[in-house]
Amino acid sequence: MTKLHVAAATAASFLLALAAMAGAVTFNATNAASNTTGGQRFDQAIGLAYANQVLSNASTFIWSTFNQTTPADRKPVDAVALVVADVGGVAFTSGDVITLSAPYVGNYSGDVKTEVTGVLFHETTHVWQWDGQGEANGGLIEGIADFVRLKAGYAPGHWKQPGQGDEWDQGYDVTARFLDYCDSLKPGFVALLNAKMKDGYSDDFFAQILGKNVQQLWQDYKAKYGG
Repeated sequence: MTKLHVAAATAASFLLALAAMAGAVTFNATNAASNTTGGQRFDQAIGLAYANQVLSNASTFIWSTFNQTTPADRKPVDAVALVVADVGGVAFTSGDVITLSAPYVGNYSGDVKTEVTGVLFHETTHVWQWDGQGEANGGLIEGIADFVRLKAGYAPGHWKQPGQGDEWDQGYDVTARFLDYCDSLKPGFVALLNAKMKDGYSDDFFAQILGKNVQQLWQDYKAKYGG
């Protein structure tokens, strides 16, 4: 066997090991906007190889956060795809496909690689989280995704601070901070909440896990940070 064949075999073994660690899930990023300014910035500042690695790392982090130690605990997803496209907004997820806005990448002023990494952690959460069979409200769904982004260390500086916000299910950073408070009361709370959301949803899940209804928890949370 030549050195080239040995190297190829070693690389193949490494890829198989990665696939095994990721529960045999495959990750595939493509850039469908490489002829645009944002698409070109994506290629230069981020790149497909890095994006694939983020999808894998995010998935592993999410499974750990949700305490889903085996593939049987998770949604039956075999592949996660990312498409960089010439669309508006920031990003969105449909099923197991994440679409990232090339214009957003192109117009972002700051560390775009770190920002996109955080966005991908958020969007990958949507691939894996349970949604209460469609019964959970959107604010909670987005809050859980931002909770994962927060715990992964990718919360941007412009996010609301702990205690800020008007409603517990306001969504995104507000709900993420509230969920972080709930998780501090009972470590693993978000994992338990997500598990309950596999078959349906009720606000009573908060009381079942923490012994207080969600409105009382929100009031306690606000009081902790000065209202």
